[in-house]
Amino acid sequence: MLRVALVGCGKAAENHIREIRKLSGASLVAVCDIEPLMAEQLAVRYRIQKHFSDMDAMLETERPDVVHIATPPQSHLALAVKALDAGCHVLVEKPLTLCYGDSQKLVAHAVSRERKLTIGYNYYFDPIARTMRKLFAEGVLGRPVHIESFLGYDLSGSFGACVFANSEHWVHRLPGKLVHNVIDHLLNKVAEFMSDQVTVQARAWQRATHRHPTCSMPDELRLMLFDAGTSAFATFTSHAQPVAHFLNVYGTKNTARLDFEAGTIALSSTAALPGALGRLSRTFGQGFQCLREGSKNVIRFVRSEYYALAGLNFLINAFYDSIRQDAPVPVPYQDILKVAAMSEAVFAQLRENRSLVA
Repeated sequence: MLRVALVGCGKAAENHIREIRKLSGASLVAVCDIEPLMAEQLAVRYRIQKHFSDMDAMLETERPDVVHIATPPQSHLALAVKALDAGCHVLVEKPLTLCYGDSQKLVAHAVSRERKLTIGYNYYFDPIARTMRKLFAEGVLGRPVHIESFLGYDLSGSFGACVFANSEHWVHRLPGKLVHNVIDHLLNKVAEFMSDQVTVQARAWQRATHRHPTCSMPDELRLMLFDAGTSAFATFTSHAQPVAHFLNVYGTKNTARLDFEAGTIALSSTAALPGALGRLSRTFGQGFQCLREGSKNVIRFVRSEYYALAGLNFLINAFYDSIRQDAPVPVPYQDILKVAAMSEAVFAQLRENRSLVA
């Protein structure tokens, strides 16, 4: 039985707790937050036996096998190093650290301590993302040519309201502000298809300045990425409606279209029939795929598998299995560092063209 502890008792922590509780072979033994009331309230709400306001005391007293870190990103590096030094395996919420150099240091430290490290890429393991990788492995899609990663965000929700109501919110202290908090969701869907040598072009701006006069913070981002054989577009928008979250992967044989809001994946392939008949067949073929995907999701819903955090559940389970079996971690370190390097290139450009104001 793996003994699990969680550091950081905000909104993200509740997601981790719910998914840990669904897994066999793991026991959540303690939670910790520098705000004692936050830790106590979370422990009471989820009937967790121990709560702490000091991480050192928690590590010494409970000696967990695994630590989940769900604190603001500014603290990730120091807390993860502390957990690794205590002999724990570590799952860190995104972004891993605030810069590429620190991410390199953290990965190297985990390797030197012979402990495992992973990152909270829940959409990376969404059922449709896993299906896409299977299609690539089976040769159905061919080789990737171009990727489009699109992430919509509703700033009128509870998180956005907190950010704009408080100029001292931790998001404002990130080097990339709001964009820094979400960019991993855009880039981790791209990194696995591209090499380490990627050219990045970035533009960001705040579209709704008049709505938030006290906060200068980009809420729109557009990226173009290129390597020797593949290109990608990445879009983050806080204003396009309805809110959408999708990934299009254009391959040499087929194109896969993943809708993370609906939980569906569909293929666009060359028409088998000529002329107008081919156009009609494609329309009906797309309709059949929608019906098929909808039917699959009904079955998942009945099995309690059709929900937004299915990818997080898979990630945590795969990470725990990698610990028990001493197997590779679910997100390759190479891909984690590629995302960190791409992010660093993006923020360097945004600072250069003054899209980010310190």
